[in-house]
Amino acid sequence: MGLAIGLVGLPNVGKSTTFNALTKAQNAEAANYPFCTIEPNKAIVPVPDVRLDELSKIVNPERVQHSTLDFVDIAGLVKGASKGEGLGNKFLSNIRETEVILQIVRCFEDDNIVHTEGTINPIRDIDIIENELILADIEVLSNRIMRLQKQAKSDKSGKALADFADELMEFLAEGKLARNFPKADHEMFIELNKDLRLLTAKEIMYGANVDENGLLEDNEFVVAVKEHAAQHNCEVIKLCAKIEEELIGLSDEEAQEFLDDLGVKESGLAQIIQKGFDKLGLMSYFTAGVKEVRAWTIRKNTTAPKAAAVIHNDFEKGFIRAEVIAYDDYIACGGEAKAKEAGKMRLEGKEYIVNDGDVMHFRFNL
Repeated sequence: MGLAIGLVGLPNVGKSTTFNALTKAQNAEAANYPFCTIEPNKAIVPVPDVRLDELSKIVNPERVQHSTLDFVDIAGLVKGASKGEGLGNKFLSNIRETEVILQIVRCFEDDNIVHTEGTINPIRDIDIIENELILADIEVLSNRIMRLQKQAKSDKSGKALADFADELMEFLAEGKLARNFPKADHEMFIELNKDLRLLTAKEIMYGANVDENGLLEDNEFVVAVKEHAAQHNCEVIKLCAKIEEELIGLSDEEAQEFLDDLGVKESGLAQIIQKGFDKLGLMSYFTAGVKEVRAWTIRKNTTAPKAAAVIHNDFEKGFIRAEVIAYDDYIACGGEAKAKEAGKMRLEGKEYIVNDGDVMHFRFNL
């Protein structure tokens, strides 16, 4: 699945409704019963970026291409999933293949929508999900420790890694997430996680799903989720999945007018996409021509030749230099030609680290 964001949560919290709205299509069945999602639904979602609109006003291109993000709608987890309850380990393995977890948490009451636990309590729901993820991590780590202990009999480095893994195991056994392990930046943690892909080591965002009345003011459920997230250094995005689904099919202008009428500045899903893009360590640079204005996705701290390779591998092989105009300069000058005249275009070499929003043109020789 690559750099994907996995939507998780208990059954009937609004995951599939959120996914439908997120992808602008009814790709995931939303039904009022558990396990309506069995195979993980996947979608490639454009990343909202107003900078593309501003560039297009100047260039007037034939087409506009956004950066994209992969989302996976993973079926609802229940207590005991790590032991095969509900639809069990299959879904835990689907989560393992993603890089960021977006946990949809129900923060509204509605007698017409069944909750598997009988009452609305988002912190309890978060604990259920995260406990299952911790138990799954304990299982895979336990298996690795057994192999490391055998290796340690003849390899001193194996003993050091085994001891480190034991320390991590004690931390998980206390019901804590691996991402909060005090030594999470240690090279041995990185080595272990490279193979194990620990579920609780992943970045976590909470999508607080509210009803229309909860959009303007945080209700008690949202307040509790935000307090929990602050303690664990996680993001919270408030959204109303039902409203977001109603935005499907509307033009950008109509959607914004609809949000304005509700007193909301920005779609919750737009925030999820943008924050998810950032959590994955991604950013965009631009190319701007009459044929196309396009955002190209790269990792943060990427050099110019590697950024060029996103367009074509040959661009990296034959890289000579990059012509770079900062986005703000490009807009302020009214385009490439005037930016050049104003001395805002820079020539950058192989060591240049690309900045988010750079407008670039590559020179190369094959």
